[in-house]
Amino acid sequence: MTISPTINLMLLEHDRFRSFAPQSKTISDAKSSAQMLICISVDSREEVDAMVENAGKAGGKKDPSPSQDHDMMYSRSFEDLDGHVWEVMWMDPSFAGAEATAAKTED
Repeated sequence: MTISPTINLMLLEHDRFRSFAPQSKTISDAKSSAQMLICISVDSREEVDAMVENAGKAGGKKDPSPSQDHDMMYSRSFEDLDGHVWEVMWMDPSFAGAEATAAKTED
């Protein structure tokens, strides 16, 4: 699955995944335990909404965690068919730039 020109994901069925995973470990059940949170940054609030809506149309669960809207940052999430939680977020580039400049000034 291609997320962007520089980000690609490999989605595997459990039997195939087992051939990559260490044999001493079991595949966890993401529907009953949290193992990771995947966060994807997109270019607009509209892209956040579109990705979550498309995940819902594909059988995922929309907004398992409350959405966050802080004006300069907006995020929503979805749970994929295996139970993994994906957060999709947008941050105003002018705010992100101001934060980076402030951090450099403090150093």
